[in-house]
Amino acid sequence: MIVRNLGLVAYEPTWRAMQSFNAARSESTDDQIWLVEHPPVFTLGLAGRREHVRAPGAVPVVGTDRGGQVTYHGPGQAIAYVLLDLRRLGIGAKELVRRIEQAVIELLERRGIAGSRRAGMPGVYVGEAKIAAIGLRIARGCSYHGVALNAALDLEPFTRIDPCGYAGLASTRLADLGVHDRVSAVQQALADSLLRCLTRP
Repeated sequence: MIVRNLGLVAYEPTWRAMQSFNAARSESTDDQIWLVEHPPVFTLGLAGRREHVRAPGAVPVVGTDRGGQVTYHGPGQAIAYVLLDLRRLGIGAKELVRRIEQAVIELLERRGIAGSRRAGMPGVYVGEAKIAAIGLRIARGCSYHGVALNAALDLEPFTRIDPCGYAGLASTRLADLGVHDRVSAVQQALADSLLRCLTRP
């Protein structure tokens, strides 16, 4: 599995690159994890309803092909896109979500933070607040999109949407929980944790 750090890149070209990568895959194509940050953007999943974007202001809104509702991406968020052949890994979409959640939970645990799941609400939570959002697309038996972990980003834009379609859902970030690592360090830790969880039997 190859890990690529792409830095701060615009959302839409990155999404299109993931689509192209997936469309060109063969049985021998290596699985990849892309580590990125994005400039401010709201993204709407396939089931996303525009009314959940209540006050976007100057932040662009992009309709995309992942699952889920609406979320926000911005600088200071550690994003890992997982471009995986699920047939080769021998897992399905639900197990992939579970393993991604586990990777985040274990990353938090190493920093003394208790993360948890919520039934029917993919992602990872600390107390009542969401710290990591998951949105995936499965096509031709392979995945793209991935997980966004709030490290040190400005949380204010989350107040302008109903995160993941839930009005009033609180958001939190590592910086508010005593973890002040650079985003690059959080991205690397996330990649390491994903590699461990994705390659377990």
